[in-house]
Amino acid sequence: MKNLKYLILLLLFSSCQKQLIEDPKSLAAEKFYNTAAEVQGAVNAIYTPFRDINGLVTYIAQVDCYVDYGLGRGSYASLNDFQGLNSTNITRVGSMWDLFYLSIRNANFVIKNAPNGKEISQADINTNVGEAKFLRAFNYFFLVRNWGGVPIRTEANMTVVDVKRNTADDVYKLILADLLDAEANLPITQPQVGRPTKWSAKTLLADVYLQLGKYPEARDKANEVILSDKFALVPISSTDDLQNIFGPAVVTTSEEIFYIKFTRQNLFGNYFVMFLNHPGTKFSGAGGFYGLHSETVNPVYKNWDNNDFRKGLWYPYNIGLDGNSLLNKKFIDPLATSQSGHGNDMPWYRYADLLLIYAEAASRAENGPSAASMEALNKVHRRAYGKNPLLPSTVDFKVADYNATTFLDLIIKERGYEFQYEGKRWLELKRTGKAAEIILATKGKVIAAKHYWWPIPVSELGFNKALDPVKDQNPGY
Repeated sequence: MKNLKYLILLLLFSSCQKQLIEDPKSLAAEKFYNTAAEVQGAVNAIYTPFRDINGLVTYIAQVDCYVDYGLGRGSYASLNDFQGLNSTNITRVGSMWDLFYLSIRNANFVIKNAPNGKEISQADINTNVGEAKFLRAFNYFFLVRNWGGVPIRTEANMTVVDVKRNTADDVYKLILADLLDAEANLPITQPQVGRPTKWSAKTLLADVYLQLGKYPEARDKANEVILSDKFALVPISSTDDLQNIFGPAVVTTSEEIFYIKFTRQNLFGNYFVMFLNHPGTKFSGAGGFYGLHSETVNPVYKNWDNNDFRKGLWYPYNIGLDGNSLLNKKFIDPLATSQSGHGNDMPWYRYADLLLIYAEAASRAENGPSAASMEALNKVHRRAYGKNPLLPSTVDFKVADYNATTFLDLIIKERGYEFQYEGKRWLELKRTGKAAEIILATKGKVIAAKHYWWPIPVSELGFNKALDPVKDQNPGY
């Protein structure tokens, strides 16, 4: 059923990738962007770089080697120690940069050309341009948090090769402008699962506001999503029930706000599943190369309550290192027939995330936890123990036991359990200023200042003559 739902969408992905990537200059805008179907086909091409193995798949693999619970194997092992990027990982960073900008370029095509379509309604123009602006902001939010200020390429300078490095403030101004436009123009619901809605835009806005320290704005925007009653946590009663959220057969859930969609079809599936699984476990029908793992001696694992069903995703498996290794079965697909054919979607914003964004933003805005912010966190926590998320339970935390500082620590801990291998932990540790403290405590590693940022790729410095290879490179590279 999932294959059928996404077949047309995936064909459009493939078709538009060929047209917009291989020979974008051959596209005559006045001939291609005339109908709603043509414009939506161009919008689909914005997603294609996300699905590339060197896109978000590699992104999560790379950043989750940095975090407190994660370790990398093989070419990812050097990331564990914060000793710098080897040549392989430098290449991966460059590929991610290129793919984020490819997605931005494809968004710019839509933003520039869709309003001129002659056989498309204004409502369809607004929706498609809103989606393109949401996705452009989504890309720039990755760039600015991992590289800092970057060259801003929009529909206004698409033909300009040499573009200066803008400040992070400039990038955030564009992100906010795009998201406010997307919020105004995206629909409350979409006819096709996987496309962003007004609620997706509000959620991303809340996350951006949180990143910028605009806590009242983050709280209020997140609360708009909560008050919509459009979303709910998926209940569980065992670790296996987590596959009702992350499993390969799931089409959508009450928790989904914005996911990158995949299907169990060769070349259109989620390659990331390969990183977590070992061929001996059969959790991936295609095998797996267990590039990401942890250890039984890791403090995150050791200090984790055994009654928390999320902990049960980790299991001991000897991968030939020291006998203490753990693998994770969060994303599994035993029926996958190829490495690029796993059916698991990639959750980027789900309701659990929105609740914890609200909890943190509200507490920071109000200088300490309230009943509402604690309830938001408790909903996520209850679900992890198999409790009804909406009812008080024996695992609840109490407002009286926490102040502003200790409640923030509690949120960081809860997020660390909830979003493992979803690409969030590293940026969260950076944002809260906790990376150095937590990595030293869990891994015994000291993070040099340069390792908080990735280098501007050498290819960009050579191609873009507006960049100075010395002055515009991030410090330490």
